[in-house]
Amino acid sequence: MKLGLVTDSLGELSFPLMVEKAASLGIESLEIPTGGWSQAPHIDIDSLLESKKERDTYLQVIHSNGLELGTLNCSGNQLAPNPKGKEHNENIEKTFQLANLLGIEKIVMMSGLPGGSPQDTTATWITTSWPPENIQIERWQWEERILPYWEKLSKKAEQLGITQIALENHGCQAVYNAETLQRLRKAIGPIVGMNLDPSHLFWMGGDPIQMAYNLKGMIYHVHAKDVRIETGTATGNGLLDTKPIDKWAQRSWNYVAVGYGHDQLWWNTFFTALKKVGYDGMVSLEMEDMSMPPLTGIEKSLATIKAAMP
Repeated sequence: MKLGLVTDSLGELSFPLMVEKAASLGIESLEIPTGGWSQAPHIDIDSLLESKKERDTYLQVIHSNGLELGTLNCSGNQLAPNPKGKEHNENIEKTFQLANLLGIEKIVMMSGLPGGSPQDTTATWITTSWPPENIQIERWQWEERILPYWEKLSKKAEQLGITQIALENHGCQAVYNAETLQRLRKAIGPIVGMNLDPSHLFWMGGDPIQMAYNLKGMIYHVHAKDVRIETGTATGNGLLDTKPIDKWAQRSWNYVAVGYGHDQLWWNTFFTALKKVGYDGMVSLEMEDMSMPPLTGIEKSLATIKAAMP
């Protein structure tokens, strides 16, 4: 496995300084967000698309520090029934084109989520079968929006030399667990796999280790990110929490530095499970702990990850 970093975790640093800092921390491979939900602080996708010289210079900064560009991340909601969806889809298409020019064969992204009807202007995430119309809404989403979109996008990806699209199991997306990924793969084929992020399954009440076993052969990428269930708040309110993540002291659960939600033994077991199912790819640290400075959280997380990685 290769130790990676989602570079937005060092978003306050310029691109050259970010690369230098990542190298000094022992990072081997970079996952660089290109837009969508990200402000893309470390890449100008239009400039790189237009100029081979710019691309060569960009890669030289990475390679001269002993690192590799492992993947591009274009996570957003390209299926949103509003202008934001169109904007995110355009970024995805540009990212695929840039990946082709850079020789990158794996893309990390999210599956997207449409509205619940042709009239909707916002995304609708169905998480329960009641009331009965929820079943009809979900069926419509998959048959009329999700599958047609992914059938077209997967063909574009193949034409551009992309062999793997790793979808993050994120909430408020069409693909958020093993079953929904398998549903999409059954329809469009193995070009899509999972970007297994344990943090999201924690707050949904699942077990990422069991998820890894359920996804043998379907894990294309891994995010190292932790969640802490805030027992006092969670037991009284449950885990459905709409408070912003910067209100971390009041929430039922929080994204935290790796090791601050689940201990070293858990992470050791998780990495062992990945090895058992044959995963030997990139593991990208993503730091979103609001209770400490980003660099502090990265350093603490890396200590846990390095001790756990085979």
